[in-house]
Amino acid sequence: MELLLAFSVVLLLGVLISGLAHRSVLSTAVLFLVAGFLLGDGVLGVVDLRPGDELVTVLAELALFSVLFTDGQRIGVRDLTLAWKLPGRALLLGMPLTFLVTGVLAVVVAGLPWPEALLVAAVLAPTDPVFAAAIVGREEVPGRLRHLLNVESGLNDGLALPVVLVLLAVVGGPRVESGSLVIELALGVGIGVAVPLIAIWLLRSKFSATTSKYEKLTSVAIGLIVLSLAEITHANLFLAAFAAGITVATAGPELRDSYHEFGELITELLKLVAILVFGALISPTFMGEIPLLGYVFAVLALLVARPVAIALSFIGSQLSWQEQAAVAWFGPKGFASVVYGLIVLESGAPRADEVFHLVAIVVVLSILSHSSTDVPIAHYFARQREQARRAGDTHETLEGDLAGTHTALHPLGDPDTRPESNT
Repeated sequence: MELLLAFSVVLLLGVLISGLAHRSVLSTAVLFLVAGFLLGDGVLGVVDLRPGDELVTVLAELALFSVLFTDGQRIGVRDLTLAWKLPGRALLLGMPLTFLVTGVLAVVVAGLPWPEALLVAAVLAPTDPVFAAAIVGREEVPGRLRHLLNVESGLNDGLALPVVLVLLAVVGGPRVESGSLVIELALGVGIGVAVPLIAIWLLRSKFSATTSKYEKLTSVAIGLIVLSLAEITHANLFLAAFAAGITVATAGPELRDSYHEFGELITELLKLVAILVFGALISPTFMGEIPLLGYVFAVLALLVARPVAIALSFIGSQLSWQEQAAVAWFGPKGFASVVYGLIVLESGAPRADEVFHLVAIVVVLSILSHSSTDVPIAHYFARQREQARRAGDTHETLEGDLAGTHTALHPLGDPDTRPESNT
């Protein structure tokens, strides 16, 4: 109950400052992270949680599932087929390059052996749309930029998990079979596609007799079924969530529209409580256990790894330098990295605790930096868009004035093209 009370009080505070947060660097995500830190066992002791507690993992998984399911509904199959090149660059080039650069930094700066360094890199490879919400959710931001970040962050969570599990086995964790990993990926996508299609078919069949009120709960039911089946069958939970969202957007756009407001609220609540809980884990003692070079690594992982990877991946693309800079910066680390870090911590691998500490500090710095810069950058794109619109209006007005002047000087038309007089 202490956790519920703490969350409720901080939520009320978040509501009170939400207007300011919407237009400034002040972020509700940072508010909940700091509140969790202060309320945690290391400071006030109101929220008593440990990294190994099941509640921590469950909340992080639920938050990520909800985020991916909701964000998947922003994209239909048609959107993917028409605009796949930019997300493809980010996934097929940017993600592996980020993985490699992060691994090198973990060896050179943090002093980890190569297997553990690559494990850290795999855990930190996924990006999280939660902490770039003002970028992927605002109309003033260029559509192709929003689409790129949304698709990339939706797919890379599930794609990183098999790599994490394989590397975890290499460093002394539980052994895995490659065949089972492929099955988990395929099963996740299969569940994510099949469940919504069946539900939508039933809803539209002659056997259904639904009211408009209950019809709006269809997407909720679909999400819960996908979540349950993925957990029971050990399918890839995150690919299942994103695939289900895309399938709903494609096969039942009316369900997406009715779910949008409710789904956004549920996702926001799960996100905020998960951030509060994660903040409670980051006690002063926990922070003190990280060496100075660990902090240096965390800063470089955010400022160097993804920017270098994106710069190389988008050579020759049609993105403007401003858009490329936004893509390079907004590769925030979030719930996927927390979940995978907890998997590593619970694996019993020899250096699992050290790996989790490095992952945690990168996620903390990512929340602080990315959640505090998405609104200003969104405002920048809004100003650019407004300036372009005004420039276009000015150009049209100037052309009109010139045309009017020309007509005034030559009321009968252009003397060079006017018919010659017979006189």
